[in-house]
Amino acid sequence: MQITTLVIPAAGLGTRFLPATKAIPKEMLPLFDKPAIHYSAHEALLSGISQFVIITNEHKQSLKDYFTHTPHLEAQLRHQHKEHLIKECEQLARLCCCSFIYQNEPLGLGHAILMARKSIREPFFAVSLPDDIIRGTQPALAQLMQIHSLYGATIVAVQEVPREQVSAYGIIRIGKQLSSDLFEVASMVEKPSPQDAPSQLAIVGRYILSSRIFESLESISTGARAELQLTDGIDAMLQRGDRVLAYKFTGTRYDIGTPLGLLKATISFALEDPTYHQPLTRFLAEIGTEQRRKKPRIQRSPDNYLI
Repeated sequence: MQITTLVIPAAGLGTRFLPATKAIPKEMLPLFDKPAIHYSAHEALLSGISQFVIITNEHKQSLKDYFTHTPHLEAQLRHQHKEHLIKECEQLARLCCCSFIYQNEPLGLGHAILMARKSIREPFFAVSLPDDIIRGTQPALAQLMQIHSLYGATIVAVQEVPREQVSAYGIIRIGKQLSSDLFEVASMVEKPSPQDAPSQLAIVGRYILSSRIFESLESISTGARAELQLTDGIDAMLQRGDRVLAYKFTGTRYDIGTPLGLLKATISFALEDPTYHQPLTRFLAEIGTEQRRKKPRIQRSPDNYLI
């Protein structure tokens, strides 16, 4: 069955990026030459999905602006003879149909997904977390959709992570291995301790979910950090007999949910661009040499200096 709708949870406060996110939504911070959320939307379009439900909050007007056609900008670019920029700036607004739902209190990923209930009219829908950027020859969502078309089940994307990092993820317990990259899920747990984790297969930000997830989320209580966890909702579906598969996608994942992750992704993307590869490579070599010559700096806390 064709997946037609993508839910993008984007209501978080972005506290790791303060003070920048006091004025700019985390999802609008630039990743190389585009806002971070652009990559999630573009991946969905490449996968054949053009109906987006974006969960946001009332303070993120710029998110809505980015997905809205702006005739005045197009007219100005034409006046300046910069027609080549029109497609770049207006592509998403022309190709996708977006609706926006406000989640004004951060009550967890599960709660964000639950807010999309009235917008989902099909048995299955997709979810993409904009903190996870996945690049490869085939879009990650398209890979999950292909598996879904064969099995007709809920599919979660997974990636093997080091044992010491499992407490940052939802982790699956393998019921049966169907192929080298596909697993029947027996259960899953949100943010387990390393010694209690049932595997090292971590759920990352791509899902094909049955619409029965809404009933499941309404039936569970809050979990880790007093939030409604999507992992707990999927696990509750499992325990009621729903089939859930985990797929190890092909591609490179960038976690841009932290400043360091965003910085790494930006450098990586820039190095892949023919225009910037050579000068950036040269610059990185130069500052690497310069840093090696310097004595290590004494780390100072923000209280020790003024901006």
